Amino acid sequence: MGISVIIVLVVYQGAGDVANALATVGWGLVLIVIVRILPIIIDGAAWRLLFATDYRPRMLDIQWARWIGEAVNTLLPALQIGSALVRTRLMMLRGVPGRVAGATVVVDLTISTLTQLLFTLVGIGFLLSHYGESNIAKGAGAGVAFGLLLVLLFFAFQQKGMFAWLVGIIGRISKGRDWVKAVGGAEALDKAIRDIYRRKSILILNASGQMLAWVIGAFEIWLALYFMGYEISVGDAMLLESLILAVRASAFFVPGALGVQEGAFVLLGAVIGLSPEVALALSLIKRFRELVIGVPALLVWQFAEGRQMLLYRKSRNN
Repeated sequence: MGISVIIVLVVYQGAGDVANALATVGWGLVLIVIVRILPIIIDGAAWRLLFATDYRPRMLDIQWARWIGEAVNTLLPALQIGSALVRTRLMMLRGVPGRVAGATVVVDLTISTLTQLLFTLVGIGFLLSHYGESNIAKGAGAGVAFGLLLVLLFFAFQQKGMFAWLVGIIGRISKGRDWVKAVGGAEALDKAIRDIYRRKSILILNASGQMLAWVIGAFEIWLALYFMGYEISVGDAMLLESLILAVRASAFFVPGALGVQEGAFVLLGAVIGLSPEVALALSLIKRFRELVIGVPALLVWQFAEGRQMLLYRKSRNN
């Protein structure tokens, strides 16, 4: 369905005009891909800070897991939950205890969601200050308010022992199954999460790193338009990036937000004066970057899981 929407948009706006806009970028596509790698590295480094010193993995292992998590986020219909599960699994494959890996991912996900909402507020601020009141700003503002409420509730549940509570409910539904071991693991995970939240300075550094990564993402848009011959302000780049991220988050059920992202670019691009074909070309440039970075990551992930399965079977046979 999403691909069909993209095809319709390209045909409607004029395939030739879109192709010409893409062609003007030229070798700049390589630089755009490189620029996107930087936020991934910063996010990985920020995540690594959440690990206690005794369990802190190598930077290379963190970046490996963060790279694969990025691919899951951008190419699969998994919201950020799928990425969180994958990152936890990959850290466990590298020898990190499950409670430690899971706790860092839960806290990192919470802070990531919070900083993205704050980044969206920045984009709304630029929208209102430069283009006045609009239905887009109202809708985005309502979405941010709802998102902040959900983050606060998620944080509160974490403080109250969310995972032990969930496992307890599952235990009652399971009609007498032995869930004692699972509850013990859940309680250990809840404790590890609370321990991370007590390290205030680390949380601030993590949030700062993630916010920096969001801002650098806006530079990717500015750079792509620059190579296409359009110079926009930093505020307009942040407006586009922050609201596009919000649209993608709301379309988590669509693989890669196919079609949704393209429509959002055309709509929001018109707000800052971009023609539909340029806005659509900009979206396709982001698609190109996602595929270049994401497809190899998914292949590496499948290789790692396949290798682990072979090792498990070999150990059982022995």
